[in-house]
Amino acid sequence: MSRQLATISIKNLRLRTYIGFNEEEKNKKQDVIVNISLLYDATAASASDSVDDACNYKVLTKKIIALVEDRSFDLLEKMAGDIITMIKAIEKVMEATVEIDKPHALRFADSVSIEMNYRR
Repeated sequence: MSRQLATISIKNLRLRTYIGFNEEEKNKKQDVIVNISLLYDATAASASDSVDDACNYKVLTKKIIALVEDRSFDLLEKMAGDIITMIKAIEKVMEATVEIDKPHALRFADSVSIEMNYRR
């Protein structure tokens, strides 16, 4: 029996957090934009039509919002790593990519971003 793989994309999740190591950044919340791509085996979910067999992106998104908005980070790498750690706990997820943009981090750039990947 062949597997049915699905990719879930969470696009442009706009959050506010303390991000950066400069004094000004530590005292003022800034915008970050989080994009996540999850690859999982959706064979059971496509057959059952049950959320219990699916990768529940709503629950994951709420956890990510709480993680990012309730904490502070010096580095985008730490934030991305903490999100990846959260995703690793979901057994169904085979691969994940997390990209975080920090708008206006550089004077002449729209944003600075980091992308982190995970593969089970």
